[in-house]
Amino acid sequence: MGKSFGRRWLILWAALIGSGHPAAAQSFGDGQFDPAIPTLTATAGHAPGDRITSPDQTYAYLKALADAAPDRARLVQYGATWEGRPLHYLVLTAPANMAKLETIRADMANVAAGRPGNGSALPVTWLAYGVHGNEISSTDAALMTAYHLLAAKDDARAAKIMANTIVVIDPMQNPDGRARFVNNFLAATGIVPAGDRQAAEHDEPWPSGRVNHYMFDLNRDWFTLSQPETRGKVAAIREWNPVVVVDLHEMSGDDTYFFSPAAQPFSPNLTPAQIRAYELIGRYNAAAFDAMGEPYFTREVFDLFYPGYGDTWNAHQGAIGSTYEQASARGLVWERRDGTKLTYADGVRNHFAASIATAAAVADNPARFISDFAAYRSGNASGAAGRGTYVIDLGKRRWNAERLGRRLAEQGITVLRREGSASVCGKSYPAGYLAVPQAQPAARLVRSLLDRDTPLPPDFLAEQERRRSVDLPHELYDVTAWSVGPMAGVDVALCNAAVSGDAMRADAPIAAKAEGAGDFAIAVPWTDSGQARLVTLALREGIDGRVTDRAFTTGGREFSRGTVVFPAGSNSPEKMARLAEIAREVGAHTVALDSGWTDSGPNLGSERFVRLTLPRVAVAWDDGISQLSAGSLRYVLEQRLGLPVTPIRTSRLGRADLSDYDVLLVPEGNPAGVLGEGGSRAIRTFVQRGGVLVAVGESLESFSGGDNPLLAVKREAALGREPSEAEDEKGELAEAIAITSDAEYREAIKDQAALPDTLPGALLNVVGEPDHFLSAGYDNGAVVLATGTQIFTPLDRAKGINVLRFAAPGNLIASGYVWDENRRQLAYKPYLMAQPQGRGLVIGFAHDPSTRAYLEGLDLLIANAVLVAPSRVR
Repeated sequence: MGKSFGRRWLILWAALIGSGHPAAAQSFGDGQFDPAIPTLTATAGHAPGDRITSPDQTYAYLKALADAAPDRARLVQYGATWEGRPLHYLVLTAPANMAKLETIRADMANVAAGRPGNGSALPVTWLAYGVHGNEISSTDAALMTAYHLLAAKDDARAAKIMANTIVVIDPMQNPDGRARFVNNFLAATGIVPAGDRQAAEHDEPWPSGRVNHYMFDLNRDWFTLSQPETRGKVAAIREWNPVVVVDLHEMSGDDTYFFSPAAQPFSPNLTPAQIRAYELIGRYNAAAFDAMGEPYFTREVFDLFYPGYGDTWNAHQGAIGSTYEQASARGLVWERRDGTKLTYADGVRNHFAASIATAAAVADNPARFISDFAAYRSGNASGAAGRGTYVIDLGKRRWNAERLGRRLAEQGITVLRREGSASVCGKSYPAGYLAVPQAQPAARLVRSLLDRDTPLPPDFLAEQERRRSVDLPHELYDVTAWSVGPMAGVDVALCNAAVSGDAMRADAPIAAKAEGAGDFAIAVPWTDSGQARLVTLALREGIDGRVTDRAFTTGGREFSRGTVVFPAGSNSPEKMARLAEIAREVGAHTVALDSGWTDSGPNLGSERFVRLTLPRVAVAWDDGISQLSAGSLRYVLEQRLGLPVTPIRTSRLGRADLSDYDVLLVPEGNPAGVLGEGGSRAIRTFVQRGGVLVAVGESLESFSGGDNPLLAVKREAALGREPSEAEDEKGELAEAIAITSDAEYREAIKDQAALPDTLPGALLNVVGEPDHFLSAGYDNGAVVLATGTQIFTPLDRAKGINVLRFAAPGNLIASGYVWDENRRQLAYKPYLMAQPQGRGLVIGFAHDPSTRAYLEGLDLLIANAVLVAPSRVR
């Protein structure tokens, strides 16, 4: 820690913010703050921490600050949300720096590219707030931080921050979620704030403000880039190349404050220099909180392993990426379990203190942060993280591979593209390839995303297994696998050599691939997400198509099952022209056919071909349903495949007219209690009359119980446990046993009806039944994500079919870590099930195929269940 951050500063700090109320930070005493800088009180009508500032008020205040100090502040819009709200960041620096801001930014770009700088660069500290819209105090802290840096006149620390660094404040990463929270909070508020955690103002309705419009957790979307908020933010960060990125959050109101260093496990792609810098910044934060007498904790709970977090993704770009967590009042006041009260103002003050302390750490050590960042990026470019090349085959799931390449490029990763037949490292690529070199500035992000596996530290794993052996919960915070190649369904090979190709642009459209000659029909092979999107959009425009559940060969070309054929005979020339136009817009693959004759397999008039119609799709919505699952399913169907979805609240399903729909989706959750007898009866009637029910994850239990279940499977207890063992007659004496060892004691106290231990998340292999239409596109199986505790018994063949099942124990794990007993128990169990009921069909996914929208390789499974199944049932 710099010597200037000494006792005098700590005393000043305590005087400035030790009052316990951030409204004091608007004046900090007479004559200390520039009256030309507008206060939040003057602009929004309340002091920081007195009320929850709305998104509109936040933007108005940012604009007022920028207008008042154009020589030190610049407001930039970097994107917009699904609901049209603007996304802004505020750049803050001293006038001399602002005058040459573009020169500074250009030199930081040189440094980030691994090239020598010219001395113009200044370290950029990026402070990001409110990624979860109901974690409310951080946005007001952002406004307070901006005001303080602009208005403080007698604060040498603030002046040093402005002189030595660029501070970028992203005050509100999720304005849609914040607006939802604020509106619900105001609607429930009375004449005084209620501290009771049971009060309506603390009890958010569904969906909560945590998520965005499509109900995504935006702090899991950094490498997926599915949401506009994330895409805009990543592009903005790449323009500035910050050396420190802090993501400020909230946690349980009964906690204190968390800042880095983070908990284990750390990603193996972090460097020793980064780990030392976390310690440095942590000490600055500790000094600030000690001066306030405010408790905090470090090195617990919040890790640096999964690269989809804001902290870890930025750390993989070379920044010091951190998560800070403040106990949340989830309103204006919160009664803690220890009898004390936490106010909104407390949270605002603490986040403000951490923001200034972090910026001060960089301002006191600007050369160190620039030097470390430069060494990280140039070292990567020189091969410090590897010199091989990842090669992605364009011959398998071409559209998904092309999309993956563009998504990597959007994150600043160099991607090369080779069109046409080529051979690399002894392997032939007839359709060409994408190549991602390891030796590039973003090498450690490349390794994290494209390596087949990112190993957990052995000592951490040993500790988790020890904890489990004594019946303590494991400490894994999120998934253990995220290899983007398998998740996209594409083949990625590591070649230990340099590979040539042309640089890929992130915004380059995917080129359509039109083959064949003839005017009889257009065939759309069922091979990737782009094909499913083309078919969906064509059906939306009334273009007639037919789908086969058997492969066929014509003109020397084989078409796999699932192929959709659009005959010219049942479509006008205008519609066929429109089909070709949609294919170009999507970048899809089409094959022109000159005849209905096939050399093998069914002809177009066979019963194996059925006419596709656009299904009408409803999704169960609201209480009893996971907002994350409902949002990701709807997103994949609407935004990736182009299929409209109608949400129906679970409480209304019992009286809804479901005859208007072909498909009802029930996402993850526990909807049985909300559905009640009426809702369950309505769903059963819907299926028996020809509807398709698609149930996901734990929701399967709502349809698998009773004497006549819609899906004849049961959830399994933990391996070696039988739920019936725990059922005793009331009043019976227990069997006498002698316990003679610690192992026997552990066995005796185990929950005899326990579910399998929670699986944090791993990528697993599944294999398919080749004769069922639901497995079309997956002749070679698939890679799926499995999480949680749910393992289901296989369907009896007399009842239905296990369309996809988990692979054998020795071949089960594609990537990640799985407890050994889970591995043995999951083997051969169903992932995708189908059971006819009356004239309809029940389809069950044991785990959500749409999770976080990052499993593009499973899009065809979703399309089979939602787009194709209704026509097959009919």
